[in-house]
Amino acid sequence: MVPVLWIALGLLALRLAASLVLAALNRAEVRRHAASAPPAVAATMDAATYRRAVDYTLARSRFGVLAEVFDTLVLALVLLSGILPLLYNETAVWGGPDSTWNQALFVLLAGVLLAIPSLPFEWWEQFRVEQRFGFNQSTPQLWVTDKLKGTALMFLLGFPLLWALLSLVRWVGSAWWLWGFALLFGFQLLMLILYPKLILPLFNRLTPLPEGPLRDRLLALGDRTGFRARAIEVIDGSKRSGHSNAYFTGFGRFRRIVLFDTLVAQLTPEELEAVLAHEIGHYRRGHIPKLIVVSALMMLAAFAAIAWLANQPWFNPAFGFPPAQLAPSFLLFGLLSGAVTFWFSPLSNLLSRRHEYEADAFAREAVGGPGPMIAALRKLAQKNLTNLTPHPWYSGFHYSHPTLVERERALLAAPAQG
Repeated sequence: MVPVLWIALGLLALRLAASLVLAALNRAEVRRHAASAPPAVAATMDAATYRRAVDYTLARSRFGVLAEVFDTLVLALVLLSGILPLLYNETAVWGGPDSTWNQALFVLLAGVLLAIPSLPFEWWEQFRVEQRFGFNQSTPQLWVTDKLKGTALMFLLGFPLLWALLSLVRWVGSAWWLWGFALLFGFQLLMLILYPKLILPLFNRLTPLPEGPLRDRLLALGDRTGFRARAIEVIDGSKRSGHSNAYFTGFGRFRRIVLFDTLVAQLTPEELEAVLAHEIGHYRRGHIPKLIVVSALMMLAAFAAIAWLANQPWFNPAFGFPPAQLAPSFLLFGLLSGAVTFWFSPLSNLLSRRHEYEADAFAREAVGGPGPMIAALRKLAQKNLTNLTPHPWYSGFHYSHPTLVERERALLAAPAQG
């Protein structure tokens, strides 16, 4: 049984080593171009902005390495120390032998306790790294409030969901994992509708895009492209960060377009139209249902793996837990699965990049040419100090979007269609 623990630690170490190598390669690539930006990059950023982008990338990389090494060491120490089995035994006495609520509580408490050591790193990233480059707009009070709200929501939503998942074994027997998949997948679909109405307002303020030429222009784009949303809303993302984004939430008649206030402030109406056309392109090209199907298949595989591992006499005991107990198997899978899925990230990023190219092409056709989209991408790269010269291996593992240079090349590769 003990070798299972050491295999798990070996997988964690292997993932950490790969991450460190990729980060080092990326920093070397960025430094190689630091003195003189490649011609394609020089067309996007002036020298001063490019220098800040290089400094920002290197600072985030160095900090990210420290945080990842720390997180991996903490997880390894937790697995070796036997702290989690002690917590499990303590919570087990809070209920009867057939109690499920204390099992669910154990998983949530373990998650909270494991997150505490990383809090100083999260604070430093927000109030030192992001602050240094002018992106942080948050306050210590808001940061703490966000953490408390997030923890409260985790218990309010996570506890009944976990209790139901763990109770399925008693209700339906060995087929629990199929029903568990259906329950969690249904919950996620429900949250796509409820999140912007019930959860998001706890953290941000959403306001309708004011009447005027911009709103008329974006609504006309929606009509022209066959995308009718219930609302176009602006989110006050600037209360926490200077970074910008746009997305849509929900599906069917519940979908709504959300623009960051920073995005509205940074882009011209033509550029905003192109960005929105890109987001509509994801919808019109069927990316959302495709991603939902992929997510469902991965979730089903995860439930099958948890069910199989929980039934193995060597899995739970290797980490100090009683055999055939589902709650520890859930927790261990959550803690360790990333050491395996990390190696598949280039495949998921490849699919995501393909979708981004297709959405860019849709935007080019919707606005009558590549110019507005290219202008928007360049401006966003400048404002967000984007790394425009990543190492290809690092990009493959960590970038869900193509680089700006790659996107411009693709946008200019085909003639515009009006």
